Amino acid sequence: MGAGGRTATHWWESRAFVVAATFVAVVPLLWPTVPPLVDLLGHMGRYRVQLAIGSNPWLNDWYAFKWQLIGNLGVDLLVIPMAKVFGLELGVKLIVMAIPALIVAGLLWIAREVHGRIPPTALFALPLAYSYPLQFGFVNFALSMGLAFVMFGLWLRMARLGRLKARAVVFVPLSCALWVCHTFGWGVLGVLAFSAEMIRQHDLRKDGRGGHWLESWVRAGLGCLPLALPMLLMVLWRSGDHVTGQTADWFNWRFKIQWITMILRDRWLAFDIASTAVLLLVLMKGLRDPGIEYSRHLGLSTLFLVAVYILLPRIVFGSAYADMRLAPFMVAIALIAIRPKPGLSMRGAAVLAAIGLAFFLVRIGAQTVSYWMFDQTYKREFAAIDRLPPRARLLTFIGYSCRNTWTMSRLEHAPGLAMVRKMAFANDQWSMPGGQLLTTRYAAAGRFAHDPSQIVTQYRCPRQWWRPIGLAMFKFPRDAYDYLWLIDPPRYDRRLTAGLTPIWRSGRSVLFKVDHGAPGPVYDPATMKAPLY
Repeated sequence: MGAGGRTATHWWESRAFVVAATFVAVVPLLWPTVPPLVDLLGHMGRYRVQLAIGSNPWLNDWYAFKWQLIGNLGVDLLVIPMAKVFGLELGVKLIVMAIPALIVAGLLWIAREVHGRIPPTALFALPLAYSYPLQFGFVNFALSMGLAFVMFGLWLRMARLGRLKARAVVFVPLSCALWVCHTFGWGVLGVLAFSAEMIRQHDLRKDGRGGHWLESWVRAGLGCLPLALPMLLMVLWRSGDHVTGQTADWFNWRFKIQWITMILRDRWLAFDIASTAVLLLVLMKGLRDPGIEYSRHLGLSTLFLVAVYILLPRIVFGSAYADMRLAPFMVAIALIAIRPKPGLSMRGAAVLAAIGLAFFLVRIGAQTVSYWMFDQTYKREFAAIDRLPPRARLLTFIGYSCRNTWTMSRLEHAPGLAMVRKMAFANDQWSMPGGQLLTTRYAAAGRFAHDPSQIVTQYRCPRQWWRPIGLAMFKFPRDAYDYLWLIDPPRYDRRLTAGLTPIWRSGRSVLFKVDHGAPGPVYDPATMKAPLY
């Protein structure tokens, strides 16, 4: 029964709308050959090594790849069959396309299970399928969140149908698979399932005085035991000597507020901030408007997620942006928690749905244009890769600004595509033992072997490891590399290119061949600006 006792199905509540919205969610990714997500190109380089290192032994001279059970393997595992059928690049693209589709379908399914039908306000949550964490290229994480939402919809449905024993059996392997995809998704599923089970247990046992919350808490914990097996996997993963990285930066309120403002960050600051403001206004309307209200089920889930967000540090086991990743999905759950109160007119509900749909379509349209623009940049810059021979030892310097500009270039891991297409060595790979399956071991490259050595700036940036471009071009080990690729670099002294022969150029970007027989630059303080600025 819907608001006001209505039983008719309206257009935003229909299965046809869910299917259409799920398809619309993938439209921005249809055009680009490579999804323009910041870290994705680096991950694709790792996938190439993963797939090819067994039959291309020279890769062992540059990288160490070792399979191990970690909570961060979603796309790494899926890409194995997908690459065999579609090739690596198309296989990755298809997997990434599934992420926003899963998020949209999962959010609508959850809303349907909790409210009995999809409320019109749920449409405002759909643009969060392209939230900042996805733009950053956290693909294992984003995939796990899409799967977590779909699994939570299934969790609620099986409870509604009274199939609790079957649910307990089904969710043991599902929770383990979700943990393997990414630990974060498993954790969020646990929080959502526990809060929903608390409400269910409380409502089952309430009498004239109301249910006992402490008893409901205990019973909810018992009901969620099928989700607990990955705790053992987590202990085994994070207790090994190979695990590195600190957990730090707790309760950094400045960043936590910033992450909320950045939940829709992509290209246009004013547009993205205004879009976020719309979502926050909808949340405020749920608190103040007498015609709409928050669901107890998802309202409690939102409060739990807010508590987790507050308690999460910014860095967990050396992996940054831990709390940032949760912010958009916390907001998404809050948005689908809102529903019309009984008595809201059909006209009022239809107006809300129409505004929500318009908001979704405008954001998807803008995302499509943005990705098309990034794809044009990719095509222009990646033409340099065609000039590389297979097995090239490639050093890349990518221009960056000390200021955290709103529009990220999406080129920060461009050399990963040279690994994909030419099986070249690239200096953008992460070396995080215990966090990634691949580590860099090219000793000749020294401190120019791995991330963030590919990032260069005009001047030294405070509290950053990035090198100024003058220092990087003066210091890099020329014997270790055959090619130097400058991508939109800052200004540099042209005398630093001594011993480098340009073989491709586009705008400010240039690909050099290193002449190992020619002398490199000589620092003359009388005539050359110091490369150490």
